[in-house]
Order: sequence, then C-alpha cells, then structure tokens
Amino acid sequence: MNKQIIIEQLKKHKKQPYLDYRLKRNTEKFTDMLFYTLFDINTDVEVHLAQLETQFDGLVDLACWEIEKPCKKVWQNYIAELPLILEKLNLDAEAILNCDPASLSVQEVYMAYPGFYAIAIYRLANVLYKEGFPLVPRLMTEYAHRQTGVDINPGATIGASFFIDHATGVVIGETAVIKDHVKLYQGVTLGALFVNKSLQKTKRHPTIESNVTIYANATILGGETVIGENTVIGGNAWLTTSVPANSKVYHTPEIQIKTPSNV
Repeated sequence: MNKQIIIEQLKKHKKQPYLDYRLKRNTEKFTDMLFYTLFDINTDVEVHLAQLETQFDGLVDLACWEIEKPCKKVWQNYIAELPLILEKLNLDAEAILNCDPASLSVQEVYMAYPGFYAIAIYRLANVLYKEGFPLVPRLMTEYAHRQTGVDINPGATIGASFFIDHATGVVIGETAVIKDHVKLYQGVTLGALFVNKSLQKTKRHPTIESNVTIYANATILGGETVIGENTVIGGNAWLTTSVPANSKVYHTPEIQIKTPSNV
C-alpha cells in the first residue's frame, strides 16, 4: 500500500482533537515537584512554589479545553489548601508509624511506604478534583497507581489518620467515604455493586465509618453499604450489605491438609 495513503488513513482515524499526551507527562512532573516541595528538606518551598505555578499554568492550557472553565483561578485556591493537606499527611504518616510494628522511623514511612505515597498523591489530587479541574487529578492518582499498585479515585472522601499497609492491589472508588482512623491491608476493594454508566451521578461505593480495620483481600461493594465504626473485617470477606458498629466479620475457608499418614 502507498505510504501516503497509510498516513492519510491514520490521520483520518485520529479523532480526539484534544488528546495531547504532554498533559500526562507534564502532570507527572508537576506531581513529583509537588511531593518534594512538601516533604524534601533540601527543596526550597518558595522557589518551587513559583516553579509549580508556572507548571500549573501549562496544565491549564492543556487541560482546560472549554474556554469558559475558570481554571486560571484554581491555583490560588489550591496553594491555600496545601498547609492543611500537609497537616493531614503528617497524621497519616504518624498513623502508619504507630500501627505498623515493622516501621522503624517516620522518615522510613515518608520515603519507603507505597501506601503513604498513594495517600499523599490522592490528597493532593482530591482538592483539584473538588475544584472541578478537568482530568489532571485523575492523571495524578493514576501516576501513583502505576508506582504503588494502589488505585484511589481522586473523588473519594477520606478522613484523618488513614493507613494502608503493604498497599498493593487496593482499590477505592470515586464515591467511597472513609472516616477517621481506618486501616486497610493489601488487596482490599471498596467498589461498586453494579457497573452502569447511568449510575455515574449516584453513590456507588461503600461508606467505612471510623476506627474500622479491613484485612487483606476483603471486598466491600455498594453505595448503600455502611461498615459501622470499630468493626473488624477479616481477610477475603465479601460484603454487599451493611455491618453494624462494633462487629467482627470473618470469612471461614475450608482447608484440607493431606499428610503421608492420611493420604
């Protein structure tokens, strides 16, 4: 086939006029600089805030495809929230340090715990999500997802002192609500009971009240599902209905062990 014909056919089928992958790459650079600005002792906050504003202006140009969107006003609102975000993240780090006997120092938590990194990027993205800034918050949390295996939608609502241990495989949906002092282990899913585009504007994901612990590979589904405070959900549990406060929920597997004496 003629090379020019192939080129014309490819151009014909590139149907997304605003699909500019610079937005993805630049969002990742912005996310890295934002994280270091908050935590790295050698990063000059004043200098990097100025650089972040310049980077953010570039994201606005790429992400705000509709002229009437007030994206230019978002930055000042955003940086005003950063001290509160950092305060929350310090509480998250302390929760991890206090709950995990394997953690040796809070510095280790900040630098080595994928759960903390995923929570940090979620909290930084969530403010932009609530501002209505298009696409960038999702790109931020997907960047963290790729690095940590933790998939937190930026629209989720998460309270204080949140702890994800081991992290890998955790999924938290857009309309999930997590209150204070909640602990999740690897493989936990807080998901939707039904997947249907018509449910986009409804609460599809569960509510987890305060002081709940959810162990590895538990799955909790549904927008009406509420896990009451002070409850423990055991590993591999599958829940689609609410659980009252102060409960213990366990999945009991059937395990058979064959030894040479009873084969």
